[in-house]
Amino acid sequence: MHSELDVYDRRILALLQEDASLSSAQIAEQVGLSQSPCWRRIQRLKEEGVIRGQVTLLDRKKIGLNTQIFAEVKLNAHGRSNFTEFTEAIRGFPEVLECYVLMGAVDFLLRIVTSDIEAYERFFFEKLSMVPGIQEVNSIVALSEIKSTTSLPVLRG
Repeated sequence: MHSELDVYDRRILALLQEDASLSSAQIAEQVGLSQSPCWRRIQRLKEEGVIRGQVTLLDRKKIGLNTQIFAEVKLNAHGRSNFTEFTEAIRGFPEVLECYVLMGAVDFLLRIVTSDIEAYERFFFEKLSMVPGIQEVNSIVALSEIKSTTSLPVLRG
């Protein structure tokens, strides 16, 4: 269900995406509302599932996760019938940050982080390649990050 967002909702969401630790009073002041209506809007956005949660974002390199790999995974014909088994296995790997089902030549795109290439090699041989139904994995190592954000463009016109 698509929620109708007015200009205040969008401003609130933009602020929360940048700093979820802001109090409702701080947000209210910045968006031009009083505190109570602002708090009620935030609660409504949470109840409607627009705000899915609040987390702390970490700098992966500062905690030793220096390597980012994108893996294109193709399942064999039999593997496609085991879609659930594959997705459950992927959900169980903390190294996999994101997994997308694709249309086209490959079935899935994974974003994986590890400390280094050797750690990815271990992950690949000990975990990923052991998942039933995988026909092919094409690993692409990211050299540098040009843009990475979790902020959605909520202030669009």
